[in-house]
Amino acid sequence: SAINSAITAAGTTQGTATALTADINIITTATTGQGVILYNGVIGDSQEIFNNTNVDTKVYPPTGGKVNQVATNSGFVLAPQTSVVVKKMTSTQWVGYLSA
Repeated sequence: SAINSAITAAGTTQGTATALTADINIITTATTGQGVILYNGVIGDSQEIFNNTNVDTKVYPPTGGKVNQVATNSGFVLAPQTSVVVKKMTSTQWVGYLSA
């Protein structure tokens, strides 16, 4: 699986967030509220994101998607030094599993 170990988060909306392209993604640079957006893979795909910064970042679904119970096209906060695995369950629904 592909790894991107030096991601800079960007933007403050789904449309301006840094696009993820790897299965394993490590955010190393961000300011509070900046984010990343999942790539729109196929059902069953998983992506892992580790926020290796000291600020909250946001993780957005692909356009038209949602993660857990968060509203469609809305991001969720990924706390500093925390990771999440997101799995695509349907064409629009992703499920996120947060680390401690």
